[in-house]
Amino acid sequence: MAEQRERRKKASSRTREKETSSWQERVIQIRRVSKVVKGGKKLSFRAIVVVGNERGQVGVGVGKASDVIGAVRKGVADGKKHLVDVPLTKANSIPHPAKGTGGGASVMMRPAAPGTGVIAGGAVRTVLELAGVRNILAKQLGSNNPLNNARATINALETLRTFADVASDRGIPIENLYAQPAVSRQQS
Repeated sequence: MAEQRERRKKASSRTREKETSSWQERVIQIRRVSKVVKGGKKLSFRAIVVVGNERGQVGVGVGKASDVIGAVRKGVADGKKHLVDVPLTKANSIPHPAKGTGGGASVMMRPAAPGTGVIAGGAVRTVLELAGVRNILAKQLGSNNPLNNARATINALETLRTFADVASDRGIPIENLYAQPAVSRQQS
């Protein structure tokens, strides 16, 4: 009986290690915010955290607490609740160009050839790296707010579709989606 309990503890600790090791967390911003209450000002911290496994899953979370560590912990939990699946190509890029909006920010993304790297700035770069994208061109337009830019990136990644998805939606084989060479007309 005691042996079984020890085995269960070891197995559960192993699975916990796997879960925590596969997810990476990066803090984009930590801000001290205040709320005016009857006795004066109440100070707290807001943390914007990106969580991803670098294999096609990423999420952005926001946490608020009276201490930084608590805010980051809440942000990680929020990010894991709002995960998005990202379809990646063999070149670790996105399948097609995409645009996304979040608040006053908009983000434009285009696939890139292997070896290009992640050409993006700020929060957009962090989100794309943790999603597992290795070759992409991205530009943030409009607002410079890190939270809105991260949410705009997530919005753009949600709209991505693979050729297989499009073919199944249309009810045709994948081969019919690819461009056919034009048949040259004979001049008469």
